[in-house]
Amino acid sequence: MPVVTMDATFVLTATCPPDRRKVDYYSDKLSGFILEVRSNGGKSFHLRYKDKYGRLRQLRIGPYPDISYEKAKREALKLRSRVVVGENPLEDKQVKRQVPTVAELSVRYLDYIRTYKRSHDNDARALRLHILPRFGKMRLDELEPETIAGWFKLKVNEGLSPASVNFLHVVLGYMFKLARQWKVPGADVNPLGTVPHFKVDNARERYLTAAETERVKAAIEASPNRQLRFIIPLLLLTGARKRELLDARWEHFDIDQRRWRIPNSKSGKARHVPLSQSALDVLAQVPRWDDCPFVVPNPQTKKPYKDIFYVWNKARIEAGLPDVRVHDLRHTAASNMVSSGQSLYVVGQVLGHARVTTSQRYSHLSQESLLVAVDAGAAATGIDWAKSAT
Repeated sequence: MPVVTMDATFVLTATCPPDRRKVDYYSDKLSGFILEVRSNGGKSFHLRYKDKYGRLRQLRIGPYPDISYEKAKREALKLRSRVVVGENPLEDKQVKRQVPTVAELSVRYLDYIRTYKRSHDNDARALRLHILPRFGKMRLDELEPETIAGWFKLKVNEGLSPASVNFLHVVLGYMFKLARQWKVPGADVNPLGTVPHFKVDNARERYLTAAETERVKAAIEASPNRQLRFIIPLLLLTGARKRELLDARWEHFDIDQRRWRIPNSKSGKARHVPLSQSALDVLAQVPRWDDCPFVVPNPQTKKPYKDIFYVWNKARIEAGLPDVRVHDLRHTAASNMVSSGQSLYVVGQVLGHARVTTSQRYSHLSQESLLVAVDAGAAATGIDWAKSAT
C-alpha cells in the first residue's frame, strides 16, 4: 500500500511494477484518495472510506486521463465531506443505477391499473402516443417540473385540447404516486406536484339537431364497420356511456321488462337503463354469434372493441360534423328527453347521474321546453290580451 505525494506529474508517470497485475497508490494528503495503475497501463481514481457501520467501501471516481488529477481530487473532496456527515456515496450510486426509466415504470403501471380500471386503454394510449415518445428513455429522477410544464404547453400549441393534456398530467402524476408507494428508486419527489392543470370548461355542450342526426345516420350506414350502425343508435337512444355499451352482454338485457342492467357503472354501482321501443327495435336487428356473450363485439375477434374512435371519426367527418364526440351522443339523448318535457330528475335517473347537480347542465333546455308550453297555452284561446287591454 504505497503512500505517495500525489500530483499531476506523479499521475502521468506512475507505472505498475512488472510483477503485479495492478497497484494502488494512496495520497498522503487526502485520506482514501487512490490512483489505481494496472499492468496494461490503464489508470483510474478511487475513494476508499468506511461507512457508518465501519465497513470498508471503495467508490470509483473515473478513469485517467478522461478525468484529470485536479478534477478527480475535487470530486474526492466532495465525496469525503459526504462521508463525514454520515452519507454513503457508493450506496447512493448503486441506488441511482436502480432508478427505472419512465418506459420501464409504465409496464408495471399498466399491469397494475388493468386489475381494476375499466378505462385502462385510455392510459395505455396516452403513454404510447404522447408520454413515452417524449419521456420514455428518461429515468424518473431526470424529469423536471419546468420541462414537463413546457411540454404540456407545447402539446396545447400543437392542437391537443387542454382536457387531453390534463389527462396526460393525471397519468404521469399517478405513475409517480404509485412509484413512491412502491418505494421505486427515483420517485421520492413527484415532478407533477407543482405543475398546474389547464383550466377547462368541462360543461361543454354539443347536441345533435334532428337534421344532424339524419346525417349521422347516413354516415354510419355507409361505414364499412357494420357494427357502427347499431352502436351509434343505441348510444343515442339509451344515453349510455361508450364503454358501458361496448362491454354490454346479452345476459344484462331483459327484453320483456324493457330494461338493461349495467353491472358496473361509472359510480361503481349497478344501474338500470329503461329501453325505448326504438332501442328494442335496434337490438332486434343486432347480429348474434354462437358462444359470444357481447352485444356489439368486433366480428373478427368476438371481443369488445377497445375503442371505436377511428371508425367514428371517419363517419363524423363524412357527416360534416368533425366536432361531435361520441360522448355528445349521451348529451343529445338527454337533450331530446328534456326537450320533450321530461324533468331533470327523470333525465338524471335515465343517465345514471350520481349527483343532481350533474343534470343541471340541461336546465336551460328545460326552460326552453317550459317557454314552448306557456306559449302554447297562451295561444290556445286565440285571444290577443295585449290588444284587448289597450
